[in-house]
Amino acid sequence: MDIAILLIVAYLIGNMLMATVVGNLFFHQDIRSAGSGNPGARNAGRVLGKTAFVLTFIGDALKGAIIVLIAKWMGMDEWLQLVCVLAVMAGHIYPVLHKFRGGQGVSAFIGGMLAFNPLVVTCFVVVFLLFYPILRNFSIAGLSAMALSPLFLFGLTKEWPQTVIAILVVLLLLFAHRKDLPGYKGV
Repeated sequence: MDIAILLIVAYLIGNMLMATVVGNLFFHQDIRSAGSGNPGARNAGRVLGKTAFVLTFIGDALKGAIIVLIAKWMGMDEWLQLVCVLAVMAGHIYPVLHKFRGGQGVSAFIGGMLAFNPLVVTCFVVVFLLFYPILRNFSIAGLSAMALSPLFLFGLTKEWPQTVIAILVVLLLLFAHRKDLPGYKGV
């Protein structure tokens, strides 16, 4: 029962899109009607400036981190902690409170993974720094590095259950970014 309640809470926390909160509260602008229309940190930064980017990124990252820390506090298995990350990201990407039109989940993913296993985040930051000069595309380098997270996690822990859930988390992230991937033709 506790697990079901936590997953519902995680999804609902994910529904709180920080770009819309920051945009409305500090800039009196609905970020969903400006720039790309995406209620995420990158669009907030493009449209509203660096402060909006930072506030949005931190707020969305905290959603992922807080839910993992609550799951840890409750003594949940590590694979369940990652299911909580999946629930927060699903809430951010497909928020029922915003007619299922949300952000792309990167900040929530980073925050959740930082709280879950900071070494995994360190690995994908290093890989991003190696990939970016070669690929010269921020989105592709970042997504490529994050997509390797399950591999880093398995290398660090040798645990299959959490690695399988990490694969599902990354698949959701990549699906949310499918338009940014090479060869995407639209559906």
